[in-house]
Amino acid sequence: MHYLGLDIGGTKMEAVLLSPQGDYLWRQRRPTQKDSYDAFMLHLTRIIDEARAVSPEPFSVGIGLPGAIDPQTELIKNCNCLVLNGHDLKTDLATRIQQPVWIANDADCFTLSEAVDGAGAQADTVFGVIIGTGCGGGIAVHQRLLQGPNAITGEWGHNPLPAYTPVFDGPVQPCYCGNLNCIETFISGTGFARRFPGELTSQEIIDAAENGNPQACAHWQHFIDAFARSLASVINILDPQVIVLGGGLSNVDRIYHELPTAVVPYLFSNSCHTRIVPARFGDASGVRGAAWLPGLNTRET
Repeated sequence: MHYLGLDIGGTKMEAVLLSPQGDYLWRQRRPTQKDSYDAFMLHLTRIIDEARAVSPEPFSVGIGLPGAIDPQTELIKNCNCLVLNGHDLKTDLATRIQQPVWIANDADCFTLSEAVDGAGAQADTVFGVIIGTGCGGGIAVHQRLLQGPNAITGEWGHNPLPAYTPVFDGPVQPCYCGNLNCIETFISGTGFARRFPGELTSQEIIDAAENGNPQACAHWQHFIDAFARSLASVINILDPQVIVLGGGLSNVDRIYHELPTAVVPYLFSNSCHTRIVPARFGDASGVRGAAWLPGLNTRET
């Protein structure tokens, strides 16, 4: 049995076919079809048909997307590919391709990938963190995703920033979710850049800090402190063996030198033995995790 993974993003769709050992057998990237749900489904089934044409044996189908299945209705919710919201994608696709389909949030897929054969492969408990446009998360225990009744496991980015004060953290930050001072508004790549004066990108701010710009240096140090406070609240509850970082900001090497030390003062411990590491598979972790869903997750049509 091979494993087909599909990663559905707001602008692109990626598909990979993996062997049981995790080797790539086939890989494709296409623009996401967002004109209508029917057009999206046609596009998706064509990709699966192409995979069938090249696969020497049957495969399972797993999908990661930036949204979730509502546990009460089984319909997609909170997806930035808006044509999917309100539809039973899992059942509709399974009916069209005549085989079971597994679906999970993209941050969960990222976490699963890194827990199975990525940077957290030897750990019992992995907390996956994406610090990119948003600030998602997922939890894997013994290489299986934790899933709860609200379909929000690991959504730490929409907890309020711990110990927020206007003097230290600046003005109140409204979040698109309707709440104030969500962690995402401070430590996502989007929030990091938005709160810095001017129109600089995250990378330009980081470069300025590396070159000694005082304002950029202060902004970076606040980012590390806010990140540390936020992770400490997770470690105090979950105590994971490994925290794996993905997303654009995860590519900044100095995070892995500064963050482990910065976390300690906020922990209910005088030291931190949780490893904080970059993702092994980078941007490919999401689609690889989607591929692993059928073998390591219990949600099935």
